[in-house]
Amino acid sequence: MLIILPRNCLFLRNEVSLYCETEGTACTAVATDSRNDTMEREKEIYKVTLVGSLVNVILTVGKFFAGILGHSAAMVADAIHSLSDLLTDAVVMLFVHIAGKPADKDHEFGHGKFETLATAFVGMALLVVAGGIIFNAGDAFVQWTKGEDIPKPGTLALWAAILSILLKEFAFQYTVREGKKLSSQALEANAWHHRSDALSSIGTFIGIGGAILLGDRWTILDPLASLVVGFFIVRVAWKLLKECFGDLMEASLGEDVEKEILDIIDSFPDVTDPHNLKTRRIGNSYAIEVHIRMDADLPLEKAHSRAHYIEMALKERFGPMTHTIVHVEPVKPFHKYGPALVEVLEDNPEKK
Repeated sequence: MLIILPRNCLFLRNEVSLYCETEGTACTAVATDSRNDTMEREKEIYKVTLVGSLVNVILTVGKFFAGILGHSAAMVADAIHSLSDLLTDAVVMLFVHIAGKPADKDHEFGHGKFETLATAFVGMALLVVAGGIIFNAGDAFVQWTKGEDIPKPGTLALWAAILSILLKEFAFQYTVREGKKLSSQALEANAWHHRSDALSSIGTFIGIGGAILLGDRWTILDPLASLVVGFFIVRVAWKLLKECFGDLMEASLGEDVEKEILDIIDSFPDVTDPHNLKTRRIGNSYAIEVHIRMDADLPLEKAHSRAHYIEMALKERFGPMTHTIVHVEPVKPFHKYGPALVEVLEDNPEKK
């Protein structure tokens, strides 16, 4: 498609948009493909999640066999952790599908919050898994202090732990990279679930390895290592839950993002005093509301065009699904005339 740009026009890449301003008139030609982008994003999230699911299926089956045949309670607990990963993969795919639906009459701001809910579910699943690991490790330690023997694990469980560490670190690196590229909270949360499983396997490896190398007196290393890993998983879960609860409670975007928004607005001519800025996150998108001031003598059509122009610039920067509202107000006398007005009012008190 060939687009000929008139003078004083702006071309926005993401929106395939053209904005022109001339003497008191404005023309706009817009063609958006945001829905296609959303569908493509959903497909990419599915692909990444399916790769993680394949890894989880392999490890869940392998760890259960290695834990049972290798007489390692830590490896069986690790297998349960991998099973929880598999379940959260299914939840992520379901919720991302719902979040990708377009806005409708009952959900006029879209379904993006479902992705935040998926993140919350992953965080809570991590807490449950960590609680189980900590409880089992603590129980094993108590039984050991009472004189009960902890079975010595076999080398099969050790090799299973090594394989788990390698595959889970691959799954983490791949998922977190794609999650950042796709701006997907749910994918990034699931990536940390992969990392928590890798950490759990490291603890299992240390415990099993120590028990094998140091003898029966040190079999307690197996549950102790799992205990430490359990607390690491709690820390990861708390970080995820804190972020998604902030989104669910309509927390504002960070100061750096809000400063960038104000800088974009300040770059427009004849626009002053951006104020009443309100921001929040809706799933993987931003919602931005702001008031600006323009000269009261500016034609309504041109003021509206300028405000629309600002909205498109914000969408260009933060994505086509960004929800924007720019409210226009007339410039207050002081903002328009500055100190000169103050001097006039001081000389003529009756005009105040």
